[in-house]
Amino acid sequence: MKKILFLALFSVLLTSCISTKDLTYLQPNAITKSDSIKVAQEVSKPYRIQTNDILNINIKALDQKLVEMFSVSQTNGQIQTSPQTLFFNGYTVDDHGNIRVPILGEVNVLGFTTDEVRQKIEKQLLEEYFKKEANIFVTVKLAGLRYTINGEIGSPGTNVLYQDRATIMEAIANSGDIPITGNRKEVQIIRKFAHGFETYSIDLTNESAMNSPYFYIQPNDYIIIKPLKQKSWGTGVTGMQSVATIMTAISLITTLLVLSKTL
Repeated sequence: MKKILFLALFSVLLTSCISTKDLTYLQPNAITKSDSIKVAQEVSKPYRIQTNDILNINIKALDQKLVEMFSVSQTNGQIQTSPQTLFFNGYTVDDHGNIRVPILGEVNVLGFTTDEVRQKIEKQLLEEYFKKEANIFVTVKLAGLRYTINGEIGSPGTNVLYQDRATIMEAIANSGDIPITGNRKEVQIIRKFAHGFETYSIDLTNESAMNSPYFYIQPNDYIIIKPLKQKSWGTGVTGMQSVATIMTAISLITTLLVLSKTL
């Protein structure tokens, strides 16, 4: 009886404890030396604008009064570009892929990169409204990288990173990191495209994740962190927790056996 209980305890411990291999990000392959230097080539492609994106367009000239109407917001002559201002007063891409720009009217930006939109607006301004001597300077940026993350994460919900590019590692760190019960090997990403949604899983414990086109997040990405099996089993995530749970179960079983014999 003792031998059976010992084997049961040992087997459950092996399956219930979470290995450090399941918790460490971007682990090198076995053939890679720990002190070697590796260069990972970026595989991300320029983001192409989609509907519901918000653009921040800034136009400057030698005579700034000529282009004041293009500013997002002004207070006492100072341009206001806070995240809240960009949300309410930025250029939102409508369902037809257009934005409404003062003077220029509707400009189609669907499928363009931000740099292509910049060139398009700059060209139209110079051809129709300004001379080259005006020194028109146009910048076009996304008004932040908005993503939603749910599941086994420190702070689930929708967040915005106000930068041009960000990796999924940065998004996870910005959301409180994945707890010990989260599955880092099957992080699910749902991404919106013109033809619909695509779902992809990425293993963040393997350094090859950096070669994935999903390593860099895009606006409106939906990230799901699945729980490990140990959480649903309820046996604990560490050896001591598992032992305590199992010993409690064994004590209960033993008590029931003793009571059954006395009846």
